[in-house]
Amino acid sequence: MQSRSFSRIHTGGDHSAGLPSHGIHTNEGEGKRDTAVQPESMEKLQSLENPTMFHNEVHCSQPVTNKNVDIIKIKRIEDIGYAQSESVVLNAFSPDTDAHLTSGLYFEDGKRHVDYVLVYQYKKSSRKVLSSRHRGSVENRQQEVDIDLNMQPSDFPEDDRRLRREEYELNLLDAGLELESDEETKAYGLGFVKIHTPWHVLCREAEFLKIKMPTKKVYEVKQKSGIVSKISNILHKITSPLRPKVEDHDNVTYKHLSYPFSREKKHLFDLSDKDNFFSSTTRSTIVYEILKRTTCTKAKYSMGITSLLASGVYMAAYPLHDGHYRGEATEPNDRKLLYQQWASYGIFYKYQPLDLVRKYFGEKIAFYFAWLGVYTQMLIPASTIGIIVFLYGCATVNENIPSMEMCDHRANITMCPLCDKTCSYWKLSTVCATARASHLFDNPATVFYSIFMALWAAMFLEHWKRCQMRLNYKWDLTGFEEDEERLKDHPRPEYEARVLSKVLKKELQKKEETEQEKLTWKDRTPAYITNIVSILFMIGLTFAIVFGVILYRISTAAAMAVSPDAYAKANVRVIVTATAVIINLVVILILDEVYGAIARWLTILEIPKTDKSFEERLIFKSFLLKFVNAYTPIFYVAFFKGRFTGRPGKYTYIFRDMRMEECAPGGCLMELCIQLSIIMLGKQLIQNNIFEIGVPKLKKLMRYMKAKREAKLETETNSKIPRQYESDYNLEPFAGLTPEYMEMIIQFGFVTLFVASFPLAPLFALLNNVIEIRLDAKKFTSELRRPNPAKSKDVGIWYNILRGLGKFAVIINAFVISFTSDFIPRLVFMYLYSPDRTLNGFTNNTLSYFNVSHFELGSEPLEPMALGYQVEICRYKDYREPPSSSQPYDLSKEFWSVLAARLAFVIIFQNLVMFMSDFVDWMIPDIPKEISERMSKEKLLMVEMFLKEEQIKLQIVEALSSQDKERTEDSSDECPKEGLAERSDNCAGGGADSSQSHLIKETDMI
Repeated sequence: MQSRSFSRIHTGGDHSAGLPSHGIHTNEGEGKRDTAVQPESMEKLQSLENPTMFHNEVHCSQPVTNKNVDIIKIKRIEDIGYAQSESVVLNAFSPDTDAHLTSGLYFEDGKRHVDYVLVYQYKKSSRKVLSSRHRGSVENRQQEVDIDLNMQPSDFPEDDRRLRREEYELNLLDAGLELESDEETKAYGLGFVKIHTPWHVLCREAEFLKIKMPTKKVYEVKQKSGIVSKISNILHKITSPLRPKVEDHDNVTYKHLSYPFSREKKHLFDLSDKDNFFSSTTRSTIVYEILKRTTCTKAKYSMGITSLLASGVYMAAYPLHDGHYRGEATEPNDRKLLYQQWASYGIFYKYQPLDLVRKYFGEKIAFYFAWLGVYTQMLIPASTIGIIVFLYGCATVNENIPSMEMCDHRANITMCPLCDKTCSYWKLSTVCATARASHLFDNPATVFYSIFMALWAAMFLEHWKRCQMRLNYKWDLTGFEEDEERLKDHPRPEYEARVLSKVLKKELQKKEETEQEKLTWKDRTPAYITNIVSILFMIGLTFAIVFGVILYRISTAAAMAVSPDAYAKANVRVIVTATAVIINLVVILILDEVYGAIARWLTILEIPKTDKSFEERLIFKSFLLKFVNAYTPIFYVAFFKGRFTGRPGKYTYIFRDMRMEECAPGGCLMELCIQLSIIMLGKQLIQNNIFEIGVPKLKKLMRYMKAKREAKLETETNSKIPRQYESDYNLEPFAGLTPEYMEMIIQFGFVTLFVASFPLAPLFALLNNVIEIRLDAKKFTSELRRPNPAKSKDVGIWYNILRGLGKFAVIINAFVISFTSDFIPRLVFMYLYSPDRTLNGFTNNTLSYFNVSHFELGSEPLEPMALGYQVEICRYKDYREPPSSSQPYDLSKEFWSVLAARLAFVIIFQNLVMFMSDFVDWMIPDIPKEISERMSKEKLLMVEMFLKEEQIKLQIVEALSSQDKERTEDSSDECPKEGLAERSDNCAGGGADSSQSHLIKETDMI
């Protein structure tokens, strides 16, 4: 059995009262608390007499004057969360009667709420050795360590971390925070430092951070009127079953004016409920800002919480969840409500409670889910039109003349061999099924759908900008730019450590102090060179893998051609295509993970100064590598396969004996559709089911089993309920939103870039996203630690990537329609070569003639009689002159006519669609009219409120000055001449005091 560990409670000293900040010792074993402030000498004496007292005290290191500072190696840091130890706390505290105490959400007094938690690891043995040591300077400590033979070398870093930690906590106390610590009794245990922010610190920091808070002033929100109001009410009633059962902030009649908090203007805010005036996310934000700017040393070079986490002084730092998220006995809290009304798969059809998400996780995460929700909603019309296009292809497949001609056995068209020697002649009618299937995706409706999807992408981006402005207004994020500029300048710990190392190196060389240093391009040049070389190598690796798959397809097709299995010989194209796509899918999934890790490593090498710069550079590298990885096989099939094969008698070869593969007579569009669908669906299914569901659960189980094995706890002793900060530590650290956005951006590329070849892509994306929203919601509420709340006014650089993909999609779809599909050749044939302006004879027009006697020596088929008769002329898909022409096998006039039409279509399609997209962008304003009017009204009301306040103050001052003047005149008449000045001062002072109290009352009433 493990007993409750000792705790120490620190309260921030009231500097206004002139009281020092000292620890308050708590001895829970005796059941009483000593709240007397103890001087430092008394604490030293108690620490020497009682080792247990030393266990609970704080050690304050003296200012470090020696510049030979030990630099602890910086670890890798995630986007927002940090790579943490894999240990798990399994021991539980003894049950308490008070629910507040057992939950771990409050201090031991059950009144002060825990706003933040710091976790550190310590060794019990080292603390016992140190308990007999005096507090002193770092130099004295180092001498004692050298003399003490019982200390092991492995304990030195632990001692250094403890010193840094204790001084850092003292500085937190000086900043006004209140601390309480719990430590385990295991030899290698974890300690938890709980942080509470008192009211005066919240007010001070809220004013410093310019946090907007609702004022007492409210105004009526203008409601829609007339037929618009009736339609809005009808839609609200229709969609009421789709709304979650949470507080609705959409249809509010009145809204509070918001203003940056100021202690001088407290009378503007409703402070009747101080405990809930600042939300939990606001309190966490304030604590995190204090932790970042508080240093752990008084020397020239400081380390904030990010540096302390990176160097292992603390293992983790996170805000607490509100409580447990399931169980009938669990008290109602926001986390439980989110789990029930947001993270459940059973309510996939409902809207997201974005206001509650923002309240619990902050604006940055709320904006991600808002964007994902808008994107998913916009996929509904795209999916509907895509289904209609697909059904149109199904309905007209029997009326498609080219596929009917290819399926006509009476035409008796003999095709040239698909490979040298082992392949023989074959009938065109054998690809009848492929030709009919190609029409499902290669029909006139595909062109219309490509134009529609280009406009859809523009509409989606404009709609999101408008929704974004609505959320900015609703969440009081207007004018957030100033805060963003201030926050992005905070340097990262790796940057600080590199600058510190650079300064120390210079000081050792010059033997003098240096001024403030920073990293220059010379310091980063090796990292830049490494980045360029690594990125080019990985792009080359992707191309090499695609080339390897091409060789696999060629060799496998040649091998299957001589297979004795008749089924394999008859379905060579299908088998080779399917297996090659599966290989591509597996490679893409593996390289996705590898490239993500390499992109992070390359970004760390650059040592960006700020988190914002780090995130943007990481996003750029990850997107570049993952884009190339996901789309290279698709680009090959769409634009390169079959373009450089040559012709019979003069084929293009790889390694002299491997002939380049060619498209089917119906074109490569069907194969492109198969490639795109398998990669897209496989990526979504495997990443969602294995990477996002299975891997986190497996890692959680492995951590639990590892911790249980290390702690050697039996099942009976593990029945105690862990406190909230212990449960949260066992969860996965938050690693940022980059993987979530990246997954959706790649999907957006699948939906827009090659939609001409796969109209059902938006439908599968819609089905995936409906599950993805609930999956991510479940992960955030139950699988991850609560992230540090971060403010944001948009989705950041991701919007620019989406906009770039939308523009790029127009170009790609233009080339797919003109060069990959047969849409342009059909139009050219109908209007230039068809006698009746129909497609009758189109198949024959696209096939050229070849005399089999012109085969290169050694490339002719080994079985020329495979069809049962002697073949003299075979056909192949190309526009070339016949053998009887004066220029045999040269490109014909039809080829140049089709090429000119294709290029003209690309230019017209690209410019027309981009013009229409820009026109849509111009027509739709970024800010909705009603939001713009409300924002203007808020500014006017705010100005009026302050003008009115100033007028009242002026009136009060004028009234006071007139009263003072009257009293002065009266007192000069009544008071005798002796002591007149003294009495006048006394009378005037008394009047001023009373008038001042009246002024205060009047001001409070404003």
